[in-house]
Amino acid sequence: MEKHAKIYIAGHRGMVGSAIARNLNKKGYHNLVSRTSKELDLRNQQAVNEFFEAEKPEYVFLAAAKVGGIQANNIYRAEFLYDNLMIEANIIHSAYVHGVKKLLFLGSSCIYPKLAPQPLKEEYLLTDVLEPTNEPYAIAKIAGIKLCENYKRQYGCNFISAMPTNLYGPNDNYDLNNSHVLPALLRKFHTAKTEGHSQVQVWGSGSPMREFLHVDDLADATVFLMTDYNGDDWLNIGTGEDITIKDLALLVKEVVGFEGELIFDATKPDGTPRKLMDVSKLHALGWKHSIDLKTGIESVYAEVKQKNFVD
Repeated sequence: MEKHAKIYIAGHRGMVGSAIARNLNKKGYHNLVSRTSKELDLRNQQAVNEFFEAEKPEYVFLAAAKVGGIQANNIYRAEFLYDNLMIEANIIHSAYVHGVKKLLFLGSSCIYPKLAPQPLKEEYLLTDVLEPTNEPYAIAKIAGIKLCENYKRQYGCNFISAMPTNLYGPNDNYDLNNSHVLPALLRKFHTAKTEGHSQVQVWGSGSPMREFLHVDDLADATVFLMTDYNGDDWLNIGTGEDITIKDLALLVKEVVGFEGELIFDATKPDGTPRKLMDVSKLHALGWKHSIDLKTGIESVYAEVKQKNFVD
């Protein structure tokens, strides 16, 4: 990927897309093109085609998606399926039509079966049933993988896919109803500390295990794959290390400095019992994460508490 190449980041204002833009700029890639959702509705096939025709990007990072936590996935099921299918199909097809040199599609670890063996290997895809609460989102992401796979197979397009684990970092969503677990915990503990509450309630039993990757590490991995990987297989991106939700909550409690009690609400859904990525293929290519979890949480909290958790 040449330093002067025109690079389109779909979803540049989101947590992932903005991290990719920061990483590219740091590495000397400055010919970046982007559009806000108000400027370009990625669900509109004609609008996306006209954008590609006008801008002619050479490389595409497909980081745009409708995303959310367990509750959002379960409530907005039709939107999560429709919006994500339209976004990825329009961009991938226009990239093919307009001769994009290379495209990287970003999926999610939720594509794997609910009870798949751990750690999750790439070959476990489509071997069993999905977690019901996020099935629509997972199906949309699986469709994106298969679009890239088959556009490569039929047309010879250099379209690749990567599946990140749970992410956190700058520009995350801190809405308590629609956010993921780590930002929700940060906001809950910060609010409890500043308002003098005696306890914090955490959804679920605390027993599920989750893996967390700082979004700046993800961005570094995507640029690495865009410059160094042209294989046929999609790849997991993660740390290869996980932690229980209970231990995560205790870690966030420590970082925030909350001294009250921790209560687990077992009436709320746990989701998948464990989601640990097998990242051996990515490690074999020469990339490994560099930000450990506690350091990452500390840096994120230092930033967001200055903004008072504005949604």
